[in-house]
Amino acid sequence: MSEVAGYDYDLLVIGAGSGGVRAARMSAAKGASVAIVEDLYLGGTCVNVGCVPKKLYAYASHFHSAFDDASGFGWQLPGEARFEWATLRDNKTSEIKRLNGIYQRLLETAGVNLYNGRARLNSEHSVVITDQQGDEQHVTAERILLATGGWPWVPTFPGNEHALTSNQIFDLERLPERFLVLGGGYIAVEFASIFNGLGSESHLIYRGNLFLKGFDNEVREFTRQEMDRQGVHLHFDTNIETIEKTDTGYQVALSNGDTLEVDAVLAATGRRANVSGLGLESVDLSLNEQGKLSVNERFETEVPSILALGDLIDTPELTPVAIAEAMQLADHHFGGPAPAPLDYTRVPTAVFCHPNIGTVGLSEEAAREQFGAIRVYRTDFRAMKHTLSGSQERTLMKLVVDDATDVVVGAHMVGDDAGEVIQGIAIAVRAGLTKRDFDNTVGIHPTGAEEFVTMRTPSRR
Repeated sequence: MSEVAGYDYDLLVIGAGSGGVRAARMSAAKGASVAIVEDLYLGGTCVNVGCVPKKLYAYASHFHSAFDDASGFGWQLPGEARFEWATLRDNKTSEIKRLNGIYQRLLETAGVNLYNGRARLNSEHSVVITDQQGDEQHVTAERILLATGGWPWVPTFPGNEHALTSNQIFDLERLPERFLVLGGGYIAVEFASIFNGLGSESHLIYRGNLFLKGFDNEVREFTRQEMDRQGVHLHFDTNIETIEKTDTGYQVALSNGDTLEVDAVLAATGRRANVSGLGLESVDLSLNEQGKLSVNERFETEVPSILALGDLIDTPELTPVAIAEAMQLADHHFGGPAPAPLDYTRVPTAVFCHPNIGTVGLSEEAAREQFGAIRVYRTDFRAMKHTLSGSQERTLMKLVVDDATDVVVGAHMVGDDAGEVIQGIAIAVRAGLTKRDFDNTVGIHPTGAEEFVTMRTPSRR
């Protein structure tokens, strides 16, 4: 029980995703009495219908090209490789159940009370929790943290009820032979690649002229070329007009006049703050122009006793960002001296398409706008592996440098294991190291990553 008179807990967290669980555990470790409420699944989107299953499916999709590459190295498979969707799907489900159990044990070990049900704000310090049987329970807390994340959004058009979302795509009864994804962000690009690698005829439909808006333009164009090389059918400057169910699948009419017959349509058209039924109106809270909750540096909303983090606020919608915010929140409210503000400008990220994208810091375009004079170092090449595999796949590596200070302000890669490589480079970018520091670092040979410390001549200024 909370030491604060009249409250059941010091902190009540609504939502047991990555951010909510971390905030609950860290606050409890600092001596706070904490409870957490979840009505779907422990671990939230990332563990159950996001990062984790997506990465497992991405691994599965890469085996197709790996089998093709093997013959150049002397490996002869006994026959044509055959993929079983049900095996991947069911093994994924087993792994997620294991992770759900780990999350529950982490909360129990930390002394956090878990309520299974749906929470609705009742006042500035209280919630009503409704369990699966419909029974209600009132719980009070000095602080209430909203950590309910995002929820997939599907645009309105005739037949949109036939479109799947990322919440459903992992558990299809069978692998679609013809697959279409609508959208141009992380999820759309990744699933177009994943299903292509698993053997589906894969189409990506995007209303803009190029996907991955906000990424470095050269990275976007290079990725387009490589995905096209891999066999993904890319349809830009177009949109879905209608979807009609047929005896053999779905007929999708496009705004450019084309029609596609497919077996499944994924709408990867964005996510919105998951606040439906949360009771924001009961405490006079509303979403801002960005569709998010406004918070200060302590993650307090306009109602100081109600906090928010992760995909509910206007910061990068990434699991590690929500976790970092949770650590900050616990320090602000239960940990003594206030921590330094989070730096959102140098957050590394990866897109697990084929080939992978890894990036940290500023794009070339953003760096030119911010600094004016910059130097760009870039290289693209066939990786050593493909000198024998026969694959024509290429790798792009790129550094963006502020000319006045020599500081590396952006690093970008498209190629195998780009996320793994950029995670290490991100430390250097976060630390503000210079191009001279990169040049003075001895590379590991032979690796692709050594290119980041061997590019000496600017490609352009």
